[in-house]
Amino acid sequence: MKKIVILTGAGISAESGLGTFRDEGGLWAQHRVEDVATPEGFQRNPELVMDFYNTRRAQSATALPNAGHKALVRLEADFAGEVVLITQNVDDLHEKAGMKRVMHMHGALSGALCAACEHRWPAPMIMAPGDACPACKAPAARPDIVWFGEMPYDMDIIYDHLADADLFASVGTSGNVYPAAGFVSEARRNGARTVEFNLEASAAGALFQDRRLGPASETLPAWVSELLGA
Repeated sequence: MKKIVILTGAGISAESGLGTFRDEGGLWAQHRVEDVATPEGFQRNPELVMDFYNTRRAQSATALPNAGHKALVRLEADFAGEVVLITQNVDDLHEKAGMKRVMHMHGALSGALCAACEHRWPAPMIMAPGDACPACKAPAARPDIVWFGEMPYDMDIIYDHLADADLFASVGTSGNVYPAAGFVSEARRNGARTVEFNLEASAAGALFQDRRLGPASETLPAWVSELLGA
C-alpha cells in the first residue's frame, strides 16, 4: 500500500469541543444556515455573518486537538507511503496536533478573503464588515470560508489523489454534503479500499467496505496501530 487518503469532518472536532451543525444548543443551532453560511446571507446581513465567524474563530483558538487528531499525525509521520489529509473543517486542530499537510476544502477560520480581487491574508481575531483588503484597498473583506453554493477549494487536486489512493478513510462526516459525500464512490471506482469512522453509520455508510463505530479519539489510534503494525 502506497497512498492513504483521509477525509475528516465535524465529528473529529466535536470531541475537542467544537460543535457540529446538529448539536442542540450550540452555535449552529442558534442560526439558520441560510443566514450565516451563504453568499446571500452575507449580502443581507454582513454584521451577523462576521460576528458568527468571529465567535467560531475565538472558539477554535482555545480548542485543543484530541487523540484522533494525534493518531493521524502519527500515521503521517510513520507510514512508509504517502498520507493525504483532506478536511471539511475550518478549524486548525489538525495543524495544532502537528499535521504537516492539510487540505482545507472548505477554507479556514484563520484566513480572510477579498471579495473584489480574491487576495488572501491571515484573518485578525475580529473581522468587521467593510474591512479593507490589504492588496487592493477595497472594503470587501470576508472570511475565507467556502459557503453553501460556492465551489470547494482544490477539487482537481483532490480527485487526482482519490484516483491514486490505495485506501480511503472517512472520519466524522455525515455523508450528506456533496461533493465530499461522493469521495467514497470515486475512491472505490479507482480500486481503493474504504473505511468509515463515525459514531454511527453515515448516509453513505453502505458504500464503505469497513466501518469502525465509536469516538474517533478511540477508533483512530487503534486503526493507526493496526496499519503500522505496532
